[in-house]
Amino acid sequence: MRHGDKIKNLSRTKAHRDALLANLGSQLIVNKRIVTTLAKAKSLRIYIEPLITKTHKGESQEQIMHQHRVVFSYLKDKHAVKELFTVVAPKVAGRPGGYTRIIKLGTRIGDNAEMAMIELVDFNDVYGKTTATTEAGKRTRRSRSKKPAAPKAAETTPAITEATVIEETKAPVEGETDVQKGTEA
Repeated sequence: MRHGDKIKNLSRTKAHRDALLANLGSQLIVNKRIVTTLAKAKSLRIYIEPLITKTHKGESQEQIMHQHRVVFSYLKDKHAVKELFTVVAPKVAGRPGGYTRIIKLGTRIGDNAEMAMIELVDFNDVYGKTTATTEAGKRTRRSRSKKPAAPKAAETTPAITEATVIEETKAPVEGETDVQKGTEA
């Protein structure tokens, strides 16, 4: 029985599983996106997100160095740890969690395994904050009615305010500078 056993073993021993997740985690940090099986991607998410959270902790130099050593004990790759603390950490500093995204890709041809792409959220340009649909305005079924839309009068004519009328009446006199007018530029 597996009562309370929440770890996914991935059909590997502990040493093999730790080595696998360390390698996948290092590659994810360096490449920002990797393609693997869905089960490995889900296990990698559980493994890598606490490591990314460790980059937020520490105000003093000793605390920061301690976090470097803790992360290095998991990843065992100097290049990945340096990349994590110098490139990834500043980008995810404002994010409280959820640093990775898993996208299902379908099944693999050879063994029909479910494939997935796991990526760091803040490094994807496709799912950025501004997309083409938000810039052009959201389109719904109701907005595609068959009636022609009447042009709005407020958008076609420029708004004339009291400030613009006053500005136009105060035309500069030839040869007069800002100091002679009594205004500062």
